[in-house]
Amino acid sequence: MTALDLASLMAPPSTPLLLASAEGAPEVPLSVTLIFSALLLAMILSLALEEKIHAKKSLIAGVFAVVCLLLGTAFDLMPFGPVEVGGHEIEMPVYIPAVDWGVIAIILGSSLFIDVTSKSGLFTWIAIKLTKASRGEPRRLLWFYGLMTVVFSAVLNNVTAMLIVGSLTGVSLKKLGREQYLLGFLVIEGLLTNIGGLLTLISSVPNIIVGTAAGISFVEFFIKASPYVAVATVITVLMGIKLFKIDKLPDDAARAEAARQVESFDENDGIESRHFFVFGAAMTVLFVIFIATTSILPWISELGMGYVALAFAAIMLIRYKSSVDQFYKGLDWDLLGFFAALFVVINVMEHAAVLELIGEGLAYLIGLGETLGTGLVLVSAAAFSSVTDNIPLAAMLSKILANMDTASTDPKWWSVVFGANLGGNLTPIGSASTLVAVTIIHRYKLEMGFARFVVTALPYAIVQIILATAYVLLVLA
Repeated sequence: MTALDLASLMAPPSTPLLLASAEGAPEVPLSVTLIFSALLLAMILSLALEEKIHAKKSLIAGVFAVVCLLLGTAFDLMPFGPVEVGGHEIEMPVYIPAVDWGVIAIILGSSLFIDVTSKSGLFTWIAIKLTKASRGEPRRLLWFYGLMTVVFSAVLNNVTAMLIVGSLTGVSLKKLGREQYLLGFLVIEGLLTNIGGLLTLISSVPNIIVGTAAGISFVEFFIKASPYVAVATVITVLMGIKLFKIDKLPDDAARAEAARQVESFDENDGIESRHFFVFGAAMTVLFVIFIATTSILPWISELGMGYVALAFAAIMLIRYKSSVDQFYKGLDWDLLGFFAALFVVINVMEHAAVLELIGEGLAYLIGLGETLGTGLVLVSAAAFSSVTDNIPLAAMLSKILANMDTASTDPKWWSVVFGANLGGNLTPIGSASTLVAVTIIHRYKLEMGFARFVVTALPYAIVQIILATAYVLLVLA
């Protein structure tokens, strides 16, 4: 989405209340933008009351997608007409290109790959190995999984990291008989995916957008982001230990008993076929390598991570070629449907200039001064990223900063990076990985609705955002 011209963003209140929904498109009256802003708030409220109204999130988002599309058409906001694909114009429903099919493909492919690979016993083997290394100490196990989550989120993507680590966590805690800690582990891991997403230039799409616009190199990005990621990871795990009451084993006798218990675990129990186990391990290593290097691989870079995830899923499914439907039935279609509908809603909001309105407010904050403006941009970007797609928001803010001839060393660039990523920890719809974490929590029959996630995650998010603001203003400025 193209950002408003800087002059119009900074215009005084006397400026006519019209916003441009897209380059070359008719301007959108502010009254129309406010109507769609109210719809966005209504959807967020409905998702917060998901358990009260007894409706699945896919249906809630789907209803709002239907309403938004209808109103967007009535107000002549939607870009009807042929779509150019591969150099050819084809007719396509307006809501089809609105969906980020790359994200859908990653979730679908990764879920299938993990489900099939788990049949090899590989994830059980890894989980038991980690459990043995922890010697039955829950806190130590949380540190292992927390660090794994950050690393996987940095080199893979948040969704894949959460799917893999979430699967392993359930196995470990069940073997230890510590299922009461499962909710805490999964919430902490979900929050850490967005911290890990800050580590490198290619860890998340907002990083790539802002880094490219600011001219920040891969090495520079890592050097500047890694101290925050390290400190935030430690603080998040320590807070998780305290708030979820993940207790240490009380005495030497309990520790000795736990150590004896984990030593009795046999990591080979879940392995039915040694050949399939080795094949699954090899494919998992290749999956990680291909996902991490997608952007630099010839041909593959054009197809994207979604293609890689689907391709590896297809290869693993060959073993069960006559019964693949069992894996299709096990997919979380509610999650996939929710994402598809949410993308449609956000796309309509973009055409209705709702994100432009947000950008206008953030542009005003940028003009409030170096220190105050920088801090407010970070906090505001986090708040808006918690309820909207952080990708167009990051693109819009990058355009605004570029139009202001902002130097690459200016801390405002980092305010956008930290805000766009950490906003995902404020609500379960703030990022794909936190929503996946909540979905895994539901799979284990644990209670965690929209409202409870916000209440649970808020202390962590506040600390992370305050820490990021201090880091940007005091260290990166």
